[in-house]
Parts: sequence; structure tokens; C-alpha cells
Amino acid sequence: MNDQSYPEFTGLELSPRKVDYLKFILEKGGTVKTTEISSALQVDPSTTSKTLNELAAAGYLNHALYRGVHLTEVGKAYAEFLVRRHRIMSLLLTHYGLSSEEACDEVSRLESFVSRDAVDKICKSMGHPMFGVCGVISHEKCSYEEHHH
Repeated sequence: MNDQSYPEFTGLELSPRKVDYLKFILEKGGTVKTTEISSALQVDPSTTSKTLNELAAAGYLNHALYRGVHLTEVGKAYAEFLVRRHRIMSLLLTHYGLSSEEACDEVSRLESFVSRDAVDKICKSMGHPMFGVCGVISHEKCSYEEHHH
């Protein structure tokens, strides 16, 4: 962890599919049942269980058999970054002529390949926007905090 008590990561650690899992679990909040994840992400339950076990082994979530999963502290911080990255990247694309829906769709395809450092720099260059096309943009873990407190 760094001086902001934020886990050190690049933002490139997970596959696009695993990104979807963490974002979904964060959005649902609390403990989420495996069947709910399978249904929402349209994935076979055995694939969902395998992916959740991999995410648990990596420290992003706790998986209680027959009960569901919930994010660890590290998993929650990472998922919050994933949502922030999506919102900043979507907003960026709307500045280049894409509709909100088009921007969200495009970002969903490419966001897993954009680093945390790049997201922080884009955020800074955009003046640390507070609202994106998908919702409020958090800056509590952004370099914004270092310069505006």
C-alpha cells in the first residue's frame, strides 16, 4: 500500500472478463450469489465458480461456498478504480463525437488495456471532472487529492 492506503496496482492485472465480475459485485454491494453473477454476465455457472475462485486466490474477494462472494478491501479499492476508469474513459470519448451509449460500449471493449497511470493523467488533463456519462467520478484515490487538500 502507498501513502494513501491504496493498493499498488497498474490497472492491467485482470482480464476484461474478470473486470466485469469485480464491477458487477461492487455495483450489487454486499454478498452476491454465484447464480446471480452467472445470470447477469451470461456465463455458465461452472465458469463463474472457476473465475470467482481465481479472483479469491488473488485476494480480490472472499468466496463462501453456497453463500456467495463479497469484495475484500483490496477488491473494493480495485473495483472502485475500475468504475472510475470506465467513467473517465467514457467521458473522454464523448468529447470526440461518440454518444454516451457508444462511449460506454467502446470503453467496455478497451478499458482493461488502459493503465491506472494513464487514467490519472487523462483525469488531470480533463480538469478532474466530477460527473461522467455513467455517473459520478470519484477522486478520493486520484492524484487530484494530493494537490487539492
